[in-house]
Amino acid sequence: MKVVQIAGFLGSGKTTTLIALSRQLSNEYKKRVAIIVNEIGDVPVDAKVVNEFGLKVRDIGGGCICCELLINLAITLEELSKGFNPDIVLIEPSGVSIPSSVKDGITTAKGTEIKAGPVVVIFDAERAEEQLSDEGIGTFVMRQLSGADIVAINKVDAVDEAHIKVYEERLKAVNPGAKMIRISALKGDGLSDLIKMIVELLVAQ
Repeated sequence: MKVVQIAGFLGSGKTTTLIALSRQLSNEYKKRVAIIVNEIGDVPVDAKVVNEFGLKVRDIGGGCICCELLINLAITLEELSKGFNPDIVLIEPSGVSIPSSVKDGITTAKGTEIKAGPVVVIFDAERAEEQLSDEGIGTFVMRQLSGADIVAINKVDAVDEAHIKVYEERLKAVNPGAKMIRISALKGDGLSDLIKMIVELLVAQ
């Protein structure tokens, strides 16, 4: 059971990407997919959205998945492994989660069949400057990007080519080792290639 993080700052398009990836992995790759949605608010809106698509969802509410809920994450993974036995678990952490901390939570799950897979960080092309330069937001985003195996630049349909190229270079400077891809989760552009990247990394691990 491989656990893949779909991380990214608030509003970057994680849920839209998550749903699209889950459907393709299930329908085209014939994988059993489970989803863990983590939110800070009292009402798990994202979980409700995902449930509409008939996907297996386990919501961990009440806090950030990368800090006080690490034990809950491990328990949830163990329960999913026993009760549903998915091939892939997609985790959508909160927008202020740090991938390395979430990965620590994954590795505490008991069972040799539970493995931490690649980390995908969704980067919002429309809010690129704010995410990289804002004193507060930038700290979170930089740490998220540093922990990424794949950086997916989302909402590329909403900005021009020159804009994308500028920020691609800046993102490469933050994490030279990460794979880079352009996507539009809303329109579906680039998602098939993103899944191929994820599957290749899962096979290589």
